[in-house]
Amino acid sequence: MEMLANMDHKTVKEEKILHNASNKKTIRHEDFVAGIGKGMAILDSFGTDRHRLNITMAAEKTGMTRAAARRHLLTLEYLGYLESDGHYFYLTPKILKFSGSYLGGAHLPKISQPLLNLLTTQTSLIYSVMVLDGYEAITIARSAAHQQTDRVNPYGLHLGNRLPAHATSAGKILLAYLDDHEQEEWLSQHPLQRLTKYTYTNNADFLKLLAEIKEQGWCYSSEEHELGVHALAVPIYGQQSRVVAALNIVSPTMRTTKEYLIQHILPLLQETARELRNIL
Repeated sequence: MEMLANMDHKTVKEEKILHNASNKKTIRHEDFVAGIGKGMAILDSFGTDRHRLNITMAAEKTGMTRAAARRHLLTLEYLGYLESDGHYFYLTPKILKFSGSYLGGAHLPKISQPLLNLLTTQTSLIYSVMVLDGYEAITIARSAAHQQTDRVNPYGLHLGNRLPAHATSAGKILLAYLDDHEQEEWLSQHPLQRLTKYTYTNNADFLKLLAEIKEQGWCYSSEEHELGVHALAVPIYGQQSRVVAALNIVSPTMRTTKEYLIQHILPLLQETARELRNIL
């Protein structure tokens, strides 16, 4: 009996599982490399609003001690992913090799690009394909009219850009097609932040909006992320009728009206999304 008890204890210990709430992935505790996790946490601390970090800031963002944050920052600098002016650390171009590898090898960006270019040729507007990553929607393919001279919002204009999902048309499409439990879990992890006076900040109202978006199959969003900008998005379905991305158009409100986007651009988005579904 004592041997059996020891075996049971050993089995439980060996089967300790870690769960990633963001992507639903699991890993055995003994397979998880903590050093890599901490290094990636340092890199994740940089963003469009945080171009430079010092040791104290990195420690606060990651929950590490200052000593641990310092070691990871110095290691990443040694490897060429960070540069330092002696006080602050900032990303180097070497970090782009990862995004370049993804965009060069991923299927969806490749097949989306010619279709986005066609939409731009037809309408001279800006189109993007975006996917959900935690709190944000990420641009993985994008087209823009060469003759575009209007000031368009700073988001959606480059690949890899990350936008708050709750305040963008593409983000809300992606959230709308999560199941109820996933939506509730997302809201618990990512409280709705007010970005403009039009941003949804009440969970009940936001969940009601997501239900309406899913029912109608498209999302119109106006000035929730930035004043003077509105957008329209539709879902892109992949295999097993699962929504894998969103296709959207972003435009200044002074250039296009809501009626124009819905009457003339929405059918183009829906047709393009159907073409993508047939290819995926």
